[in-house]
Amino acid sequence: MFTIGYQGNTAVVDRNAKFKYLKATMEQLLDAGLFKPAFCSAIFSGDAAEMEAFMSRYREVPGNSEVTVDALKRLFGVFEAPEKVQKVLLV
Repeated sequence: MFTIGYQGNTAVVDRNAKFKYLKATMEQLLDAGLFKPAFCSAIFSGDAAEMEAFMSRYREVPGNSEVTVDALKRLFGVFEAPEKVQKVLLV
């Protein structure tokens, strides 16, 4: 959820955010204003109800009433994780 990007087979992760919000639920992330990690949580859980809950909360933000999941994937830069990730670099 807190991956900044990828470098080869290494995932670069925000150390502070990871440890601060390690056990946070999607709802807790939304309450903290962390929309990208909450979106990642909803995507990678594979739970349609969780994604719908995220979309409902996100659409409450002024100007976001017509947003789609695909638009959010582009906005947040969140797609599938590369299959060949072998290391994690905490920064």
